[in-house]
Amino acid sequence: TFPLFALFDPALGMTTIVPDMDATKPAKVEPLKIIEAIENFGVTNMFGSPALLNTVGRYGVEHNIKLPSLRRVISAGAPVPAIVMERFSKMLSPDTQIFTPYGATECLPISSIGMHEVLNETRFNTDKGAGVCIGKPVEEINVSIIEISDDPISDWNDSLLVSNGKIGEIVVKGPNVTKAYFNRDKSTVLAKIYETDGKEVRHRMGDLGYFDEQGRLWFCGRKSHRVITETETLFTIPCEAVFNTHPAVYRSALVGVTIHGKMEPLICIELEHDKKDIGTEQLIKELLEIGKNFFHTKNITNILFHPSFPVDIRHNAKIFREKLALWAQEKIK
Repeated sequence: TFPLFALFDPALGMTTIVPDMDATKPAKVEPLKIIEAIENFGVTNMFGSPALLNTVGRYGVEHNIKLPSLRRVISAGAPVPAIVMERFSKMLSPDTQIFTPYGATECLPISSIGMHEVLNETRFNTDKGAGVCIGKPVEEINVSIIEISDDPISDWNDSLLVSNGKIGEIVVKGPNVTKAYFNRDKSTVLAKIYETDGKEVRHRMGDLGYFDEQGRLWFCGRKSHRVITETETLFTIPCEAVFNTHPAVYRSALVGVTIHGKMEPLICIELEHDKKDIGTEQLIKELLEIGKNFFHTKNITNILFHPSFPVDIRHNAKIFREKLALWAQEKIK
């Protein structure tokens, strides 16, 4: 369900099944066509964006569909909500897992985690604002967490590192890390850190996260999406997860808006389709009550409802928070 696998699969010696779908709109696939492709060809491995799994999973639960041939499901492109995993897993055999690898074009993969660990353990901390657990680094990949900075860092030294448990920028080193951007020198300067020998390169992911005591990596959102106010710095994923626990909320997005000359946090809310007609006044009260329970969300008092978040064309799952911030700024005037 993702065009690049037409290249990956032959390289791995695997057969590729291409379902009848518009690859630029995975969120709007016809679930039955995905299910038919799996059943007709006995598909054993599946890749689907979180948006596609959400759409197909809802249909599968509603129609009591089972997909016993699947032995592995992979989903990436954005954090996969636990509820989406849980729903889709009802179609799978008990020993079949959904895996959510983490990485980027510049380094892939970096880490991975299975559904069982998420649903049985980490989801509960995610709901409290701990971020999304993305598992332990894969073999041969060195992952470090450094102090958050928007400035270039030319040379690596260990003083850049933060202590375990503290949120910082994710930096990676390994055989699959790209050395530079083609014809984009400024981007290379901002993203690459060189070892003292000048040969090895570390890549700054532009993502924020931290390591827990078990050595697992937790994702807290993009560095460029953090909201810096006069009193605190807020990170998207930890804040949004708290509001996402409300049953009427499909997804939320933290943005910064200027109010009376000051930067203030604001939560944009996209409702579940069957909750679109719910009374917003009461819902705002309930969301603010949820936010008050946590240190990092208690100061978020601005809420706006958006009909349908702008998302990326590849996965339909990455939220364009920059666009939402402009929309919110107009609305809040």
